[in-house]
Amino acid sequence: MRRVFWLALGLGAGATAAVLVARRMRRATEAVAPANLAKEAREAVSDLGHLVRESLEAGRKAMAEKEAEVRASLGE
Repeated sequence: MRRVFWLALGLGAGATAAVLVARRMRRATEAVAPANLAKEAREAVSDLGHLVRESLEAGRKAMAEKEAEVRASLGE
């Protein structure tokens, strides 16, 4: 009876581990699929473009404020 119990327990643990490993490997494979990598790269480039636009806008605003300040100090 003990042997049957331990055999069943071992088979159950082995089957559970096999299912969990298979799921993890499938997720890892999907994560590095070319379509997903391209999507992530596209999103990263889009985010970078957004940050550059915001930086340029902030720089232009600061430049305009400084120019107005200099003009005011020169009396123009």
